Amino acid sequence: MRDQAEGLRRLARKQDRASRIIAVTSGKGGVGKTNIAVNLALALCQMNHRVALVDVDLGLANADIVLGITPHFNLGHVFRGEKILKDVMTEGPLGLKIISGGSGVTDLANLTGWRLEVFIRSLEELNTEFDFIILDTGAGIHRSVLSFVLAATEILVVTTPEPTAITDGYGLLKVIHKESPEAKVRLVVNMAKNPSEAELVANKLNSVLREYVNWEVDYIGHLLREQQLTKAVSEQKPVLLAFPSAHSSRSLTEIARVLAGEKNHTAPQGMKGFFSKVHHFLTR
Repeated sequence: MRDQAEGLRRLARKQDRASRIIAVTSGKGGVGKTNIAVNLALALCQMNHRVALVDVDLGLANADIVLGITPHFNLGHVFRGEKILKDVMTEGPLGLKIISGGSGVTDLANLTGWRLEVFIRSLEELNTEFDFIILDTGAGIHRSVLSFVLAATEILVVTTPEPTAITDGYGLLKVIHKESPEAKVRLVVNMAKNPSEAELVANKLNSVLREYVNWEVDYIGHLLREQQLTKAVSEQKPVLLAFPSAHSSRSLTEIARVLAGEKNHTAPQGMKGFFSKVHHFLTR
C-alpha cells in the first residue's frame, strides 16, 4: 500500500508539472494572430512564467520576423533525428524560448515506430522546463492547421471586425466545438476602432453560436488599431517591448493576466500528450 501511495504521489507531481499549451489561431489570415501570440508569450514572461513559443504555421511561419530573430533549426531537424529539442530552441527577449516549426512540421505525419516513440518521449523534458507553451498555428480549417488546434485543450481564437474575418471565425469555432467540445476556447478581437466595436463583434459571434450550436466562447479582450502597433510590426519589434505604454501592450498584458490567473479546467496534457494527438489527427 505504501508503494502504491508513493506511486500515486509521483504521478500527481508529474501531472502538476505538465505545461499549459495554448493554441493561438484564426479563421483567416491577416488578423494579427502571430503578433498576438508573440506578445502574449512575452507578457507571460514579464510575469515570471517560463514560456516557449512554438511556430507551427506551415504556410506563413513568421513569429521569428515579429521578434527580429533568425532561427537556424526547426522541428523538422528533430523529426529527422538530426537534432534534439534543446538544439532547435532560440533565445528570445525576456528569456522567451522560440521553437520554429516551418515546413518541417509536416514530417511529423511520417514518423513511425521507434522514431516516433523517441521523439514523443523527448517531449517530456519540456513539461518541467516551461509553465506555458504558446502555439502560433496557421489560419483556417485545413487539416494541417486543425491537427494542432484540436490537439490543444486551450485555444485562443483571434478575429477582427471585418465581415469575412467574423464569418471565417464562426466557421472555425463551429468546427472546434464539433471536434473538441471539451476544449477551453477564448476569443480576442483585434484591430477594433474602439472597445464597443470589439464587444459588438464578440456578441455577434456568440449570438450565432448560441442559435446554431447552443454554445458560446469566452471573450477575454481586444486590441485597437493604433500607430504604435503598426510601427512595431514594421520595425520587427514586439509592441510590448517597443511601446510598453501603448493600448495594445496594456491589453495584451491584461489578457495574459486573465490566462495566467485561470486554472485549466482539464488535466494538463503536456507536450507529449499534445504531439501524440497531433500525430493521430495527421495520420487518421
